[in-house]
Amino acid sequence: MVARAAREIESGMLVNLGIGLPTRVVNYLKPDLEVGLHTENGLVGVGPELGLDDADKDLIDAGGAYISALPGGAFIDSAMSFAIVRSGRLDLTMLGAFEIAANGDLANWKIPGKFSPGVGGGIELAQKARRVVVLTTHTDRKGNPKLLEACTLPLTARACVSRIFTDMAVVDVTWQGFCLRELAEGVTLSEVVAATGAPLAVPDEEIPTF
Repeated sequence: MVARAAREIESGMLVNLGIGLPTRVVNYLKPDLEVGLHTENGLVGVGPELGLDDADKDLIDAGGAYISALPGGAFIDSAMSFAIVRSGRLDLTMLGAFEIAANGDLANWKIPGKFSPGVGGGIELAQKARRVVVLTTHTDRKGNPKLLEACTLPLTARACVSRIFTDMAVVDVTWQGFCLRELAEGVTLSEVVAATGAPLAVPDEEIPTF
């Protein structure tokens, strides 16, 4: 799933990788890909994650993982970092999710009754990036669908998600709802349909795998 999502990033893009699964995308990018990875806590030019023995303890991403800085990267303060977000300069942001609605609504910051540190920068990333994609498991730990007709959890942003990468499939959000684009290797169409809590359009042509 993460490796497939990494192929969404093209040379020349300015990209934010959100907390959770998206932060792992940096480890699957081709070394020669010229891309500016942005983390809202103050770095443009994020490089691969580092192990504890090799890490600079002052360099972390928004999720707290130790990261490297690429040559030409820029360290910036919080005001500048969020100015990049709010001004719409991000070509792409990759976010995690608890729920995604068929119209692209996103819920990824709060499950009532469970501790949450707050919505953080996610609400602005979801609203302001030119394109928003999600990386998440297709179902939660209890097997309940995360792709739904409508979100039941507090929303992060409305109608913002364009594409969803899960452990089962790649699904686009269209004006008609969810549309299947790719299947994970070893996953059947019927399994994906059963795990999706909303109608899922299926193209007539053969569905590629990843």
